[in-house]
Amino acid sequence: MNKFLGNKTAILLFISPALLLFTVLVFWPILQVFYRSLFEWDGLTEGTFIFLDNYKRMFEDSLFYTSLYNGLIFALILTVLQISIGTVLALTISDGLIKGRKLLRISFFIPVVLSITVVCQLWLAIYNGEYGLINKIFEALGLSYRQDWLSNSKTAIFAIAMVNAWQYMGYHFALLLAAARSIPEQYMEAAKIDGAERWTAHWKITIPLMAETYKFCLVLAITGGLNAFANMYIMTGGGPGTSTYTLTYMMYRSAFRVGEFGYGSASAAFLVIECLIVTFAINRLVARERIVY
Repeated sequence: MNKFLGNKTAILLFISPALLLFTVLVFWPILQVFYRSLFEWDGLTEGTFIFLDNYKRMFEDSLFYTSLYNGLIFALILTVLQISIGTVLALTISDGLIKGRKLLRISFFIPVVLSITVVCQLWLAIYNGEYGLINKIFEALGLSYRQDWLSNSKTAIFAIAMVNAWQYMGYHFALLLAAARSIPEQYMEAAKIDGAERWTAHWKITIPLMAETYKFCLVLAITGGLNAFANMYIMTGGGPGTSTYTLTYMMYRSAFRVGEFGYGSASAAFLVIECLIVTFAINRLVARERIVY
């Protein structure tokens, strides 16, 4: 084995197919996005090189800041709800505090495997201002409060983010449950002998030992929020007005509705940089060696 690991030619030979595939499918398209963002280009004819003009225009565009703000709100809601609720559910089921654990595991994961179109249609009915379930609950409780959640520019982005958080919460739950179960029982038993309460032991031992899983969940939740597109495309079409635009939706509008592929590429390039910065920051801040048990 040592002889093989010392043979750089053999290593290069074995990794070259995967490296080639990654370059063609991931790295090259990203380079093309950055390159095309320097052109005034309609996607069909020969583009005109304008260097950074698309970026200057983007930073002066109020729609860019609306889209950036919505993406951050979306990412924040996903991160808080998916990881916090996923943690509580995972630790509760891991401890065996409730019956029917197998059924609950399946139930929590069902929304993940549903089509996003089906989920959006379901929540369109729930949010409906006239016959929606939420307003009916207010009515059943004797409250006169009514809200047309998706037609109100102040609530629409929050309502859509809740749908995405609900659908993919089970995915984070499954990851966190697997991480919690991989921790040796001896740690918890030692904590009990020392007199630690169950949730104190989880806070001091289980959660720090799940740092690598949390890192992965954070990257998924935040980049998923920043890249959000399908939910607003199906549920609001970016409206009311432009209140549910994200950078991905802004890119889609520029490239495929207005025919400004160069400007759309600038939005996409900024989104790539934003996601890379977030991923780098999470890897730096949630390094396992920084955590004290």
